[in-house]
Formats: sequence, C-alpha cells, structure tokens
Amino acid sequence: LVFFLFSATSALALSRRVLVSGAGGQTGQHVFRKLLARPDEFSPIGVVRTEESRQNLIETGVPESAVLVWDVTDPKSCSAAMKDVDAVVICTSAKPAPTGVTDEETGRPVFGFPNGQPELVDWLGQKNQIDAAREMGSDTHVLICSSMGGTNPNHPLNNLGRESLDDGTTRGGDILKWKRKAEMYLIESGLPYTIVHPGGLLNEDGGKRELCLGVDDKNTLTDNNTIPREDVAEVLVQALLINEYRGGSFDLVSKQEGDGAATKDFKTLLAALDGKNCDYSLGEVAMQAESEG
Repeated sequence: LVFFLFSATSALALSRRVLVSGAGGQTGQHVFRKLLARPDEFSPIGVVRTEESRQNLIETGVPESAVLVWDVTDPKSCSAAMKDVDAVVICTSAKPAPTGVTDEETGRPVFGFPNGQPELVDWLGQKNQIDAAREMGSDTHVLICSSMGGTNPNHPLNNLGRESLDDGTTRGGDILKWKRKAEMYLIESGLPYTIVHPGGLLNEDGGKRELCLGVDDKNTLTDNNTIPREDVAEVLVQALLINEYRGGSFDLVSKQEGDGAATKDFKTLLAALDGKNCDYSLGEVAMQAESEG
C-alpha cells in the first residue's frame, strides 16, 4: 500500500501540466482528450471560448476542474490561465461562416468571421498565448496547430472574410498570413516550439493511415493533401513526448487509407524529414495598420 501511494504520488508529480487552447473545437478537443487519456504523463487543462462549450465537455465526462473559459484576445486572461503550465498547445483559430450574403459576380456565398477576424484570433490571440507562455519560463514548450498553404499569398483561404474598400484597399481575411505572422513570432521568441501545418482536415478515425511530413507546401511521399483531425492530434501529443520534435515546423498529410501502413513510430516519421524545416522567407505575413502598432 505504501509503495502504491508513493508510485501514484510520483506519477502525479511527474505529469506535465499542458494547456490546450481551443479545446472545444474539433481538432483541439482530440488533443485534449488524448492528453486526458494519459494521466501518468499529462495533467491537461482545456480552455474554451464560452461557458456553453465548457458545459458540453463536462457533460461528456471531462472533469470540471480541467476546463476553463477564457478570452485569448485578453492578455491578462491568458496569463491567468497559464499559471504553472509546462507546455501549451495552441488550437485556436478564427472560424469562417456564411454571412447570408451572396456574391453577385460569382453567385457564391460570402463568408465572414462572426467570432473574430484572423488578425484578432490568429495573430493577436496567439501572440497573447505565446507571451503568457514566456512568462512561465524559457523552457515552456509551445505547439501551434496551424494550416498548410502559407507559402501562397493568393491562397483561397486568404479571401475568406476580406472586404474591398472604396479607396481600393482591403480589410479582414488573410488568415494564412496572420497565422504565419504568429508562427514567426513564436520562433523569434526563443521558446522551444513545434509548428504543425495540417492539410485538409477530415472527420474520420485516426490511426488508420500512413502519415507524411513535408515542408513549404510540398510533399514527395504522396499526392494526397488531407489528413484526419485525430491523426493531427496524435502528432501534437507525440511532439510533447519526443524531444526531437522541438524546433520543428513542418507540413502534415496522410496517404489514402489502405495505401501504405498506418504510422505507429513517430520518431521514424520525423526522421524522414532529414532535419528540414519550413522556410519563412517564402509567402507573406499580414501587416497591421500603423494605428494598431
């Protein structure tokens, strides 16, 4: 009995406190639940945007004490939520939705960002999280779940939520450019980091496909550019466990199910990159207006 108590106490002391932002979202929730399933290794805190999202997680069996409501756009809120964390997995992102308006030229629905433009969520919100992580210490590992497409300034995703003004300029949108700005800020922060750029996200079971890493929106191992969200979450968890993932920025896709063997060895998966990282001299980052600093 004494040995059991000692072992349980030691495991609790050794488990890493990991904050997962965007834990109410589809990919973030996969990450959060995978960490909860490893209590000997992790003590995760899931943070969500609304009380409704928090209650939804609690109703599925997540402990109340493991879920917080906070606003990533508020620096003080970020600092308070990150108290004593060892690592942060950033899964927050602006989410596009139809505005109800149709583009007269194309006949397609116009999309906007009802819960915050990319500049606010993907740049300032992520910057706030990185700054709060830095307050916790120089060894705080920060991981970002981002997106492929960042090397192409004209990627269609950048058009979502973009508004043309009378003076010929635009505002809003540019989600991949704001994400890239946040990624570069993390790299320059000096904190240990891992940045994952998934391809098109699928709501399918993970653990059934061969995963493929690449850089700069190119992959020599497959022509497929999609991946199940659950597989993305597993790579993020493995990046917390395997030190070699620190300092890495890479793309992540999968082969079609049945093409190749399902990935089980995540050290070998990373080794296939042969040390390559994404080149941030490619693509563009968004620029803030002068009044915004």
